[in-house]
Amino acid sequence: MNKDTMCPIEYGLDVFGGKCKSRIICVLSFKDNMRYNEIKKYLGNITDAVLASMLKELIFDDMVSRKQYNEIPPKVEYSLTNRGKTVIPILQNICVWSRKQTKNNLSKKLPPCINCPL
Repeated sequence: MNKDTMCPIEYGLDVFGGKCKSRIICVLSFKDNMRYNEIKKYLGNITDAVLASMLKELIFDDMVSRKQYNEIPPKVEYSLTNRGKTVIPILQNICVWSRKQTKNNLSKKLPPCINCPL
């Protein structure tokens, strides 16, 4: 679908609904800054290719910022932008809704995120 003709819901899902994007945003919401390997550790079963791609898309959409320090070894930190922080309540509501709507015990199938208060 042409991005010029998207409805607002489709736009939102395009920005934060991609593969693992919502999980990345949730993980970044618990600390001011995180390094790549720390994000990957919290996400668990994500490949480097997917994580790198999703971070690039989130940076492009101004949801995540990337700060590189000029030092050796190289140091890069990721954090949520102000725009990225506005998505947290939406994702929390989706999480609450999902837990209420599932017919099975969701925690048996998919444990909550490590830092998820829900």
